[in-house]
Amino acid sequence: MAKVEKVLIAGGGLMGKNIAFVVSSVKEFDITVYDINDVDVPAGIRVSTQQLVDKGIVTPEELEERLSRIHFTKDLDSDRVKNADLVIEAVFENMDLKRETFAKLEARCRKDCIFCTNSSVMSPSEISRDLQYRNRFVGTHFWNPGHLIPLVEVVRTDATDDDTANTVMEFMARIGKKPALCNKDVPGFIANRLQHALWREAISIVENGIADAATVDMAIKNSFGLRLPQLAPLENSDMVGTQLTYNIHNYVLNYIEDSHKPSPVLDKMLAEGKMGFKSGEGFYKWNDEKIAKCNADLNTYLIKMLYNK
Repeated sequence: MAKVEKVLIAGGGLMGKNIAFVVSSVKEFDITVYDINDVDVPAGIRVSTQQLVDKGIVTPEELEERLSRIHFTKDLDSDRVKNADLVIEAVFENMDLKRETFAKLEARCRKDCIFCTNSSVMSPSEISRDLQYRNRFVGTHFWNPGHLIPLVEVVRTDATDDDTANTVMEFMARIGKKPALCNKDVPGFIANRLQHALWREAISIVENGIADAATVDMAIKNSFGLRLPQLAPLENSDMVGTQLTYNIHNYVLNYIEDSHKPSPVLDKMLAEGKMGFKSGEGFYKWNDEKIAKCNADLNTYLIKMLYNK
């Protein structure tokens, strides 16, 4: 497998900063963040990791030491770009922008440099379509918040070779992530397909007047949602037995939502300008205080789950 020492993060937004922080957990890595704009990478990381410092998971001294090893450049022709062993792209979710970014990188980076695209939905095969060395390209879907959620989906393109996939899987494990290899480049990869299958049914229950949004969320949080971190669906199937799983599916799947289009509820919400956090109303009503509490509560929960702090 290829040796990785010099890591380039292409894109200095929130996700790019958080990825840089995660990579800095390994002292041997030389890390560079590239962006076309001036980005205060240390300041952004300090904001994201404040709760980790407050909880004593990362000491202030450790944080500053890690920040000292993260460099920044606006120069695409710098040696830090040209000599990268592995690039993780974290620009906006725009196909043309991603293709343009990788075209520029391929013209500058070494032929053996591994390219990774951080996208939650876009096909890495399509993103890499016009590259010359497509065998060294993979998708790497970091989940938000990137410095806390352990999962990274490593997605093979239609041209990814085994050495590239294995190198990236090993790299992700080394920086403390839980890499999941997605063998086929399919829409949604692994976890988003599962997540949105649940969302579709949850929204359908509201659409059909079976229960309101608050009741749906409460039911999930206080039943199978509570045990999911310990007992995942396929483990649960084995626990209750294949016959019972079959019998339940033979009955209930006839009644579960299987629409291939977004719910009319979402159409109505869009027409009414109910954009969730952005507008102050979606399935729930939101103000700045509630939004801040929701975000902080999520991070607090994740830190408790991951670090018992």
